[in-house]
Amino acid sequence: MSKKMTTFAPQMYQTMQIKTTELIRTSQSWDGAQLPDFPQGQPDMRVVRLDFPVGAQTGWHHHNVINYGVVAQGELTIVCQDGNERTFREGEALVEVVGTIHRGENRGTKPVILYMFYVSSPGTEITIQHPELE
Repeated sequence: MSKKMTTFAPQMYQTMQIKTTELIRTSQSWDGAQLPDFPQGQPDMRVVRLDFPVGAQTGWHHHNVINYGVVAQGELTIVCQDGNERTFREGEALVEVVGTIHRGENRGTKPVILYMFYVSSPGTEITIQHPELE
């Protein structure tokens, strides 16, 4: 996973410099697993804002689609069912695990704001809940 600084200045912005920062470029999820092949056909793209109060956690779930996001505020810990976990801090990008049961937890001292981006095929469920594991 890489973080790269670049300067973007097309002709329409000749009077100003716009700084861009590539937060992540990868073909692996945060746990190092290779992402699945991208589906064929028309994409169904979603952007979702998730707000986690202090102490909140999602239920156990998994995703069948590639998804990634940015922690806009706070710290989010993602815990896999096998015990593997990682904490993402404000400003960090994450590529979520695909097909792995996990949950998100706000163990920090302030609310978490997380923006997630989902890329799938039309009609595909993006999140499968596992209430039997609660």
